[in-house]
Amino acid sequence: MTLAELENEKAESLKAIAAAADAAAVEALRVKYVGRNGSIPALIKAMKDVPKEERPAFGKAVQAWRAEVEGALAAKGAGAGGEKSVDADLTLPGRWRSLGVKHPLSRVIEETAAIFGHLGFTVADGPELENKFNNFTALNTPPHHPSMDRSDTFWFGDDCLLRTQTSPVQIRTMMANKPPVRVICPGRTYRRDTTDATHSANFHQIEGLYVDTKPVSLADLKSVLAYFAKEMMGDGVTVRFRPHFFPFTEPSVEVDFTCHVCKGRGCNVCKQSGWIEVAGAGMVDPRVFKFVGYDPEEVSGYAFGFGVERIAMIKYGIPDIRWLYENDVRFLSQLA
Repeated sequence: MTLAELENEKAESLKAIAAAADAAAVEALRVKYVGRNGSIPALIKAMKDVPKEERPAFGKAVQAWRAEVEGALAAKGAGAGGEKSVDADLTLPGRWRSLGVKHPLSRVIEETAAIFGHLGFTVADGPELENKFNNFTALNTPPHHPSMDRSDTFWFGDDCLLRTQTSPVQIRTMMANKPPVRVICPGRTYRRDTTDATHSANFHQIEGLYVDTKPVSLADLKSVLAYFAKEMMGDGVTVRFRPHFFPFTEPSVEVDFTCHVCKGRGCNVCKQSGWIEVAGAGMVDPRVFKFVGYDPEEVSGYAFGFGVERIAMIKYGIPDIRWLYENDVRFLSQLA
């Protein structure tokens, strides 16, 4: 092809593009001229056959043709990159994208961290795949305890398991730090539990630990949990402590909040008692201190733990724990 013929081809191509009536016609012309097998790429590939003395001028003319064609296509809405034009009414209002909301479990965890943050607690984290020492032995759990059975815990071999509580984070924190220690440990935990309205094999816990060389008493624990209850549930809530047993605390207590539905008068939710069990707590057992290398004669402290799902169900009036895992936007949007 001579330079004169190339100029004629260019004129015809620009005329055809200008006359294109719709997006389909523009796309067809794009393919014809600048597509992978189009006229212009074919000329570029054939440059080797052009005499050397004519090659610079011919190459410059081809590139100029390509630039003009791409500009004309872009003006028509096709674009040099091959994007098809889109028929759109730009006067129509834009589509409104609804804003998402935080999951109730995330809300409870973040709010709890903020509440205890005011009291000087920091957030500690640890792995979900734990060893037997951190999850059981260091927490003073006897070898015959039911929680160590394979029917209750997800084991991977003899020394590896999915943690049944976030207490191992407390063990790791004490082993890595000297007192004072003041942390909360939120996270996911696992137990072989029946999946019904109130139980799930996968759930979340928040545990707290305070250890100091200064005297720490059960009264300190009670004041902290009473403060948390009022900040989380409101001023009308009351806290009750009942004697209990946990291997890792002594003395141990169960912590109840007044029922959020009946305000303590008694209803079906609280089984007419007026109270809802929320947490387990107590003073850290001296044997736990020995396992982590603390001297129980020099330190004292308390620990507590509660289920995030339980708090969320009480706070937001959720009757079925499975709703928290179904990712149903209709349910989550009600908590906006």
